[in-house]
Amino acid sequence: MAKKRDVVLAVNERPTLGQWFGLSLQHMFSMFGSTVLVLILVGLNPGIALFSSGVGTLMYILITRHKIPAYMGSSFSFIVPMIVLMKTTGYPGIAQGTIAVGCVYLIVSLIVSAIGADWIDKVLPPIVVGPIVMVIGLSLAGTAAKDATMNGNTYDLKFFLVALLTLLITIIFNMFFKGFLGLIPILLGIVGGYLIACAFGIVDFSGVQAAHWFSLPNFQIPFVNYHPQFYWGAILSMAPIAFVTMTEHLGHIMVLDELTGNNYFKDPGLNHTLAGDGTASIIAGFVGGPPVTSYGENIGVLAITKVQSVYVLAGAAAFAIFFSFVGKLSALIESIPSPVIGGISFLLFGVIASSGLRVLIERHVDFDKKRNLMIASVILVVGIGNAYLKLGQYEFSGLAVAAILGIILNLVLPEEARSEEK
Repeated sequence: MAKKRDVVLAVNERPTLGQWFGLSLQHMFSMFGSTVLVLILVGLNPGIALFSSGVGTLMYILITRHKIPAYMGSSFSFIVPMIVLMKTTGYPGIAQGTIAVGCVYLIVSLIVSAIGADWIDKVLPPIVVGPIVMVIGLSLAGTAAKDATMNGNTYDLKFFLVALLTLLITIIFNMFFKGFLGLIPILLGIVGGYLIACAFGIVDFSGVQAAHWFSLPNFQIPFVNYHPQFYWGAILSMAPIAFVTMTEHLGHIMVLDELTGNNYFKDPGLNHTLAGDGTASIIAGFVGGPPVTSYGENIGVLAITKVQSVYVLAGAAAFAIFFSFVGKLSALIESIPSPVIGGISFLLFGVIASSGLRVLIERHVDFDKKRNLMIASVILVVGIGNAYLKLGQYEFSGLAVAAILGIILNLVLPEEARSEEK
């Protein structure tokens, strides 16, 4: 049984209509900036991010038997291979990678159902997960710098000033505000940076003026919008990263256990939570979205507001689906200039990298051990340097290669080097 907590709305408690409207909007806006930013960075339509996150969340709630208050949003962990694939295969390759990620989750959920989850820690200990997460953030540093400084192929000081001011606004909201405003610093940073960019005269409103109020998201459905074919490089570039995002998934479940006083590893069970996450990604891949995962921003809203109702999360998902059909909104998002995105990315990508460092620190990874030093060194340099593997027409990103090498080294290297034996 759940422990008694000082909550406003319990997990299965339904809010009044007025509460439902306001609280659901709050959850939607808390994830809005991050989940849309993934699509902007990759070059996909923002409307599809809202649609896939909303549908994915509803499916997750259904599969977890309405017991877990979690929201599914676009995952940052797959940005690197998606950017590469967008330049080579286009979205069809990303779609196959996204569906493959979901299938990995489903396969692992079946294995967990059969033999439990202890093996996950053996395959993905902190010494593997930490450096891989660092690579995800640091390998994108060049992209952030280019967005913040380059106007086409020319260095533009005006762009850099807009980027720095956007960064400053985001940091201020992070550091000096609390409550709801402190939970949406990315969204507020984008809004503030956008207004500054308008003052500098670098925003093109033509797309917003031409857009219709009602417009279908830019769906990319196989056999409707494109003829699918196998892209093994895309699948093998994205699928291994699913094992990294699973650790984030486990962490979020642990936090939700603590917040709600429930044990979601037992009821509905880790197999159901993994299946819900994987199914959401598969759906996203079939409609034109990126892989999705549970969002820390929304867990933060739960912690501060003490509103844990799954009805509120379902309402947020419904709002996301509704707004995905507002053409003016998608066009407005697409009009955000690159220095605003660059300024946000300075902080965002750094936070991702720092999260990997935090994994190493919190789990007390000992770098005096040669084994740990070897694993981390290989992952960092191969991943950040993008030492990609190309076999014929198939190309595997440096991040995927680094993840695979890290897992292999962890499994084969002895606990102690010969020189360390006493």
